[in-house]
Amino acid sequence: MARRFSAPYQSEPFSRLATWARNLAAFSVIAVIVSILIVRFGFLEMKPALATFFGALGCAGLSILIGLLGFAAIWHNGTRGMSRILLAFLIDALVLAYPAYLAVQYRRLPPIHDITTDPINPPPFEALAQLRTGDGTNTAVYAGLYSAEQQQKAYPDIEPVELQIPVERAYAITLKLVHKRKWLVIDERAPQPPRRIGRIEAVARTPIMGFREDVAIRAVPDGDDSRVDIRSSSRYFESDLGSNAARIAKLSDDLNAAAEADALKPVKKASPPPPPKGKGKGAKTVSAKVNAKTKKR
Repeated sequence: MARRFSAPYQSEPFSRLATWARNLAAFSVIAVIVSILIVRFGFLEMKPALATFFGALGCAGLSILIGLLGFAAIWHNGTRGMSRILLAFLIDALVLAYPAYLAVQYRRLPPIHDITTDPINPPPFEALAQLRTGDGTNTAVYAGLYSAEQQQKAYPDIEPVELQIPVERAYAITLKLVHKRKWLVIDERAPQPPRRIGRIEAVARTPIMGFREDVAIRAVPDGDDSRVDIRSSSRYFESDLGSNAARIAKLSDDLNAAAEADALKPVKKASPPPPPKGKGKGAKTVSAKVNAKTKKR
């Protein structure tokens, strides 16, 4: 080790293991980016995208193993390459951090993918049902009693959104929030009480990989108030790792906040119509005549 800090150390060759560790780490980053592009832009089917992604994770893991072997070799024979190994470890940590978090979520959360505020009568997928018929996609039919029980245990706060505003305003606010999130709206129907309810069907994306998750929203009147039910379901995979519940919870919070702000808006008073031309002058003339008659009396 003493040679490392002397001039002759600079003439030592780089460890081949250190170089391999760095190159594999760089390749894993490229493979992850390619897999994300495949999913987001639909270049290939889901299976090749997942194979590319897990291959990238395998390269990152192999890079760590080779880096450890390279570190032992450098310590033993004094060759160079420690900086390459440290760079490889940094890249590998960045590549593996988010998948490691998802692995923890997979162990912690139940294997369900269909979350709704109304398990008894969930908002149905009508227009979206045509998009959930490909190979490996989940059915458009609600997952049923087992999913409802698991949802109640894992996400007890997922409940219908009760708003103290008319259903027309509730629907307009909901649609505005959907567009603000840049979800792809597939179908929208404004409510027409008392018969037709308000419906919105849209496609959301997960933050990083961009997996498609379908959302159905129903707005119905509740007396003078309104009720909004939300359903969010992953198009692929048996477990959503909590993404659908988080989406519904955030939308519910935003709906409550927007409805409260809308209810607090002051009602604008209608300004009185301007008097017709000559009305004031005529009124003065009539008043003068009345006063003159009174004086004569």
